[in-house]
Amino acid sequence: MDGTAIIIILAIAGVASVLLFAVKGLLDQVPDVMESAGRARDSWHRFKRPELPPSAEDREPPAAA
Repeated sequence: MDGTAIIIILAIAGVASVLLFAVKGLLDQVPDVMESAGRARDSWHRFKRPELPPSAEDREPPAAA
């Protein structure tokens, strides 16, 4: 019975350490995912509303030589 209790305790500790390692790995990826989502959102906004070139009225006349 003593051997079984020790094996159960070791198994629980092993499962807990694997779960903590997996959660840490997922949490380490969150900043990269957020940054990628922001870039994708910015690209989508630029795609939906492209920047128009400046009109002829906004441009300065060419300099005389």
